[in-house]
Amino acid sequence: MTPTNPAGSSSGTGGADVTIRPARDGDVPVVLAMFDSAVAWLAARGRTGQWGTRPFTGDARRTEQVASWLDGGGMRIAEHDGQAAGCISVGPAHDYVTPAGEPELYVQALVTDRRHAGHHVGAVLLDWAAAEARARRVGLLRVDCYAGDDGRLVAYYESRGFTRVAPFTVGQWPGMLLQRRP
Repeated sequence: MTPTNPAGSSSGTGGADVTIRPARDGDVPVVLAMFDSAVAWLAARGRTGQWGTRPFTGDARRTEQVASWLDGGGMRIAEHDGQAAGCISVGPAHDYVTPAGEPELYVQALVTDRRHAGHHVGAVLLDWAAAEARARRVGLLRVDCYAGDDGRLVAYYESRGFTRVAPFTVGQWPGMLLQRRP
């Protein structure tokens, strides 16, 4: 598959220099490093509720989780200037959210490497997911995210065309389920 930019120059995201490719063998440590970058950035700002303070690299559970996304076939890597800059994984919904009443594509994970901030990597990846849903003739794209602290992550997804469906909690972790019609 040739890397693509589904957003193109008309998307308004400014991510025209971001390409997307299918994940491949060897990408698991790359994605773990992206999460490490995000965790460090969040922790430096006192925002530890989402993913905590520990790096994902070296955590067997996190490694297994990322490997399962790769094995599931729905993981894509965004590249900026030839470097891995973000990752999205799509597939079945997580078991902790209310099932959809119709066929859907679910964003299982989205992360960007903070070194590529300002290049709209997340927006390009979410636009890819919407295009993938359309290609699969699925009319619903859903995602869940951390809804604690100041709600900035929920607001980000809303800025990308998602609407709130329902809040939920996993243990003490507050989440929000959102959806978008592709």
